[in-house]
Amino acid sequence: MADQQKIHPVADLESPPTVPLVPPGAPASDKAASPLHHQSPPIIVPSRPPRTRSCFCRCLCWTICLLVVLLLVVGAAAVVLYAVFQPKLPKYSIQKLRITNLRLNVDVTLYAKFDVQITANNLNKRIGIYYEKGGWLAVWYKNDKLCQGSLPIFYQGHKNVTEFNVTLSGETRSGSTLMNALQEQQQTGQIPLSLNVNAPVAVKLGRLKLRKVRILGKCLLVVDSLSTNNLVSIRASDCSYKLKL
Repeated sequence: MADQQKIHPVADLESPPTVPLVPPGAPASDKAASPLHHQSPPIIVPSRPPRTRSCFCRCLCWTICLLVVLLLVVGAAAVVLYAVFQPKLPKYSIQKLRITNLRLNVDVTLYAKFDVQITANNLNKRIGIYYEKGGWLAVWYKNDKLCQGSLPIFYQGHKNVTEFNVTLSGETRSGSTLMNALQEQQQTGQIPLSLNVNAPVAVKLGRLKLRKVRILGKCLLVVDSLSTNNLVSIRASDCSYKLKL
């Protein structure tokens, strides 16, 4: 009897793989065992921030650092200059006051003309002062400006005392009312006047001439009379000054 050959079944290579069926009510672990649930999640690549923002932040940091360094250098230079030159404001005093004219005009304006002698004392040992064009001195009685004049242009050296005269003139409206008030005040022998100073100056440190600043001053005077062509006696004087950059 011929040998019998065993025939083995051959798998169908073209047929899709058999997916085991999961019976209803099976636990979730059985479902996770299915080959359909073993797919890897997608990989998300983080996006890089734009380089322009990084450059902007870097430039901003450098700018701030440069400004801080510049401020420190300027502050250190100012401290050194102050320690070397020791700047002081000049002192001023009113020496003489003469009223050359005080009259009531036809148009009921009050005309006043004063001559004032001022002493300027530069207390600095290493600083000179240039008095520039545009300075003025004005005399007020309460809220009414009586007259105004220009300050002279000159240079004042170190530790120098300079005397100069200023002629002031001006007209004021409502002259009759103001004249009556001045005459009534004159009977008391104490007439309050205010002298306001605005002096543009340039400071000289050694050979270096700095930019222009302003000296603002105010002197409160009490005089005994307003009679013309006579020296007025100054009974009280209180002056204060400040520097305006």
